Amino acid sequence: MKDILLITPPFTQLNTPYPATAYLKGFLNTKNISSFQTDLGIEVILELFSKQSLTEIFNFAFENKTINSENAQRIYALHSDYLAVIDEVIIFLQGKNQTFARQIANENFLPQASRFEQLDDLEWAFGTMGIQDKAKHLATLFLEDLSDFIIECIDENFGFSRYAEKLGRSANSFDELHSLLQKELTYIDKITLKILDQKLKNIQPKLVCISVPFPGNLYSAFRIAQFIKENYKNIKIAVGGGFPTTELRSITDPRVFNFFDYITIDDGELPTELIFKNIQNPENNQLKRTFTLNNGKVVYNNTSALNNYKQNELGTPDYSDLLLDKYISVIEIANPMHSLWSDGRWNKLTMAHGCYWGKCSFCDGSLSYIKDYEPITAKLLVDRMEEMILQTNEKGFHFVDEAAPPALMKALAIEIIKRKLTVTWWTNVRFEKSYTKSFCKLLQASGCIAVAGGLEVASNRLLKLINKGVDVEQVARVTNSFTEAGIMVHAYLMYGFPTQTEQETIDSLEMVRQMFDLGIIQSGFWHQFALTAHSPVGLNPNDYGIKPKYNEITFANNDIQFKDKTGIKHEKFSFGLKKSLFNFMHDIGFDFPLNEWFDFKIPKTKIPKDYILSAIELVEYIQIKDSSKLIWLSGKPQVSISEKTKKGQTTQTYQLTFHNKTEMYSFNMEKNEAELFLDIFEKFTTNEILTYAQLKEYFNNDIDNLEDFWYSEAMEVLKEHGLVVV
Repeated sequence: MKDILLITPPFTQLNTPYPATAYLKGFLNTKNISSFQTDLGIEVILELFSKQSLTEIFNFAFENKTINSENAQRIYALHSDYLAVIDEVIIFLQGKNQTFARQIANENFLPQASRFEQLDDLEWAFGTMGIQDKAKHLATLFLEDLSDFIIECIDENFGFSRYAEKLGRSANSFDELHSLLQKELTYIDKITLKILDQKLKNIQPKLVCISVPFPGNLYSAFRIAQFIKENYKNIKIAVGGGFPTTELRSITDPRVFNFFDYITIDDGELPTELIFKNIQNPENNQLKRTFTLNNGKVVYNNTSALNNYKQNELGTPDYSDLLLDKYISVIEIANPMHSLWSDGRWNKLTMAHGCYWGKCSFCDGSLSYIKDYEPITAKLLVDRMEEMILQTNEKGFHFVDEAAPPALMKALAIEIIKRKLTVTWWTNVRFEKSYTKSFCKLLQASGCIAVAGGLEVASNRLLKLINKGVDVEQVARVTNSFTEAGIMVHAYLMYGFPTQTEQETIDSLEMVRQMFDLGIIQSGFWHQFALTAHSPVGLNPNDYGIKPKYNEITFANNDIQFKDKTGIKHEKFSFGLKKSLFNFMHDIGFDFPLNEWFDFKIPKTKIPKDYILSAIELVEYIQIKDSSKLIWLSGKPQVSISEKTKKGQTTQTYQLTFHNKTEMYSFNMEKNEAELFLDIFEKFTTNEILTYAQLKEYFNNDIDNLEDFWYSEAMEVLKEHGLVVV
């Protein structure tokens, strides 16, 4: 028996839990409120993709004559082959029975339908990734074929990371969703509610909190609430998360409260605590950022005078209860960077609440999750990492910040290195100039393997209009620094921003092509601009040359239809942009003329062929400040001394030999110079971190001697091989 049951409804990710309930459970632990959490999505997937369920699905489709397309007919014809291996494929994707990869990698082993038609040259695609990843990719295509069969023959709303997503997108009225909820349960609904029923019987909560991060979780959240209302009338139900926070701020439809007792927006910790107190004592009606129904009308209760908890008061995310060894890793395309979102079990953490930049005109900058910036200390962050490693036995971390703050990333990397902690991590960034080559080397040394950031429209005029705070040339230099340090780069790309011309779209594609061709970004994703109600564009549409089409809002309010004064139908570029990017991510297609990606006439690009190359060839100038940290990432040198006597004078020459993980290098120095060098070097290795001010003190602020030392041949070698200045 627990006080609260925390639920993530189907579906989010296959490979790792969405972190909202783990964050909330970690907070509830600090308040001694007992809770149990479940990710119904992964549990439903595991039951759905089992021999027993697939047998039922194939039989249902055959008996109800829903097998119509040639692809579905092929899958059904091979259904015994699918049933023979499905359980073993799932076990393999859970990271078990890894020797099975050799069978899967034999292209004649798994039954193949339409998803396998995209395979061209697996040996090329996975030659650098290995047999395990090749097998994961083939197993993923196998599951996607089955998914296509389910969508066509069983449930058109199914998707691995979403369910009935279209119902939650721009659902200004509750009518469509409400009508669907009156219909018969789907096959997937029945699985979901069977699992839920068992948990409710075991846990017997007083309160169920449902986290809805995305539109693709919304339908299932309502089905879950509907089931609880019908069968467990004493349990109260609250819903919160990303979708309510961005979409339900203007809700007025009272029918929604036939399903939920409370709807919370923004940070969920304090609202959840107060809801639980309200359940314990109904007379205590002091709530925070919570919608309820009062006398048949929807009311917003923000009467509590309590302030949000600080980030250091929230506790460490708690992943207990979740089936961490049951998640499945999939690889949708043969791109190492792109696979990070779906492959591997990542502990999710946040460096800071909100966004330290918070100025991008397409982003929800008016909402708390963006505008209220509050970082935590690197020490506390690494403390939490170590706690989570002990709990989950996983050393991989995905920091899910909107944009990780560079200063905190630096402090985090230093803290990890100081503790000699071996971890793997990645995060989102802004491609700002602070990411020097030296800084990127530091991040890589701490375990950073990848970053994702917004190149967006790849047009300097539009980047300025977006208020991104970067230009294309700077993005090129920064991504080059990351890449040279061995950190993979994913670029978020956008088309159709207000006032964007066709010429700018094609010029953006050319700059993206050049970046991929030079290898300074390895992965990307194009999405069409969407106007949201809470962004600067949505709040001030006239400033961006658009005319919004507003609907009456009784349910969800976020995405807004609009007309751009250019009159361009940007959606026509979608297929060509995505097709070209798919090829670029596989390191092909760079020599194709841009017009070959489109089936209509496009303008010729005005971008010079060497535009990006010229940008990254600019010499990087680093201004060293007194506060700059000097960090040595390698070991102590081996020293050998040789003597030479000439005309009765004996001179000593020191040879310093350094070893790092991949190479050895050495140089010779005269005795006095070498002794000075070794004395200073001892301070690097003893104190681990020096500041430039401390180095100046050693030279008694004699700048000439300091500069002779700092720019000596030996120091230049060390800067190249292991000394970072950040």
